[in-house]
Amino acid sequence: MSRRIVIVGGGVIGSSIAYHLRRRDPTLDVVVIERDPTYARASSRLAMGGIRQQFSSRPNIELAQYGVKFYRRFDTAFGHLDAGRANFRQRGYLFLVDAANVDRFELRVERQRELGAYVARLEVDQIRRLVPDVVLDDIRFGVFGPQDGYANPRAILAALQRAAAEAGAHYVADAVKSIDRSAGHVRSVGLASGGEITIETIVIATGAFSAAMGEMVGIEIPVSPVRQQLFRCVLPHRWPYRFPVVVDPTGVHWRHEDPDGPDDSDRLIVACTKSDESSGENFLCDMSRWEPDFRGPMVTRVPPLEDVRLLEGWAGLYEMTADHNPLIGEHPDLPGFYLATGFSGHGLMMAPGVGYTVSQLILTGQSSIDISPFEVTRFTRGELFWDDATI
Repeated sequence: MSRRIVIVGGGVIGSSIAYHLRRRDPTLDVVVIERDPTYARASSRLAMGGIRQQFSSRPNIELAQYGVKFYRRFDTAFGHLDAGRANFRQRGYLFLVDAANVDRFELRVERQRELGAYVARLEVDQIRRLVPDVVLDDIRFGVFGPQDGYANPRAILAALQRAAAEAGAHYVADAVKSIDRSAGHVRSVGLASGGEITIETIVIATGAFSAAMGEMVGIEIPVSPVRQQLFRCVLPHRWPYRFPVVVDPTGVHWRHEDPDGPDDSDRLIVACTKSDESSGENFLCDMSRWEPDFRGPMVTRVPPLEDVRLLEGWAGLYEMTADHNPLIGEHPDLPGFYLATGFSGHGLMMAPGVGYTVSQLILTGQSSIDISPFEVTRFTRGELFWDDATI
């Protein structure tokens, strides 16, 4: 009888794990349980789509670098699945550094280069050549990752699901109501439909909703849902160049969204994390924030964007941990109970590397990327893991 592995959550993290598991061992019985097959509230479906290797810690950089390589060949590998094109545009991530952040970013660049991240320190005249309309009076330098960029999150989600299914993973549209543990091991999963699945291994990849999964087995999963708002706006005309992901010192960041056809509008997607956003499952977009918190700082930085027209706003959930870093690996108090959650806004870019790493952990007990800093017990030990480059 083949080994059965249940993955709870069919978003980009869960589907990537399922895909990598079946690619590594086609004899595995991989079951993905997803309560909402429309994925209407899936964090990855509602994401901005940024993909970058500009972190300040080895595990985050290595996970992200795997993702950059994976997404570079994504449409070639999965184009036959008719899930839409991911269109990974390697136009870079550009962090603008003002006087208040000079020391911090100087150290960040040095650290990133030591750890193998591909980044460049741009002088003001170099920034101006890259993004000619940006006001740089207060900017000392920029940090640019030319291999980074952005992609279509909905196409990535759909393609990873279809790729996992094509590889042999079985998707079940149901909700997990109970997880049975006995004799120190996970034994079965109870479904809302009344069914039960016997298991040897379970992976919790339910993102912002993960805490409830832990409660079923008496384990704390310290992940909270926090609203993140985004806006899509139309440019006043076809822009003469393409923006990278531009990260302003105010925290506002934006990226281009290319027209689908010759008659379609040229657009931007704009994001800004609210540092004091309260936790909770809030999907209501506060449209009143567009002008003061999003458009205002962006237009101050790029005055020719004055005439952008708001098209829509939406909200998704970040799956936040106290140190803004994920929980990855087998829980030390419950063999067979694995976590892949808490990505705090970085799930889409980390999904390929996490699928690769978790599949290794489950099948061999080891991984080529050292994810030990992401153990869940770091919180109870008071040893939080910080990365200066989380946004």
